[in-house]
Amino acid sequence: MTQDPSPLTPFPGGVRVSVRLTPKARGERLGGVARGADGRLALKAWVAAAPEDGKANAALLRMLAKRCRLPPSAFSVVAGHTQRNKLVAVAGDPAELMRRLGELLREEE
Repeated sequence: MTQDPSPLTPFPGGVRVSVRLTPKARGERLGGVARGADGRLALKAWVAAAPEDGKANAALLRMLAKRCRLPPSAFSVVAGHTQRNKLVAVAGDPAELMRRLGELLREEE
């Protein structure tokens, strides 16, 4: 089975980002890419918000929007709402988003 070399997956109308989120952290930050037990790659992220009532998810989306210089409305959690492993969709031009998100990943390595 071939694994994706990146946590980014383009789709018509945007890009999906696999994220491994740690809530209730000391601060908010991104920290490179990790390989999960299933072999998939995910962007590591930490937020101070608790994982209740969607607070950690909202903090993750705000942080990603700020780091990518995109409006928060472009980001949404599409899978893993109550889990650490999440799939975040980013709406926009897939080529431009792959470039921006790719730069973000390189910064965090």
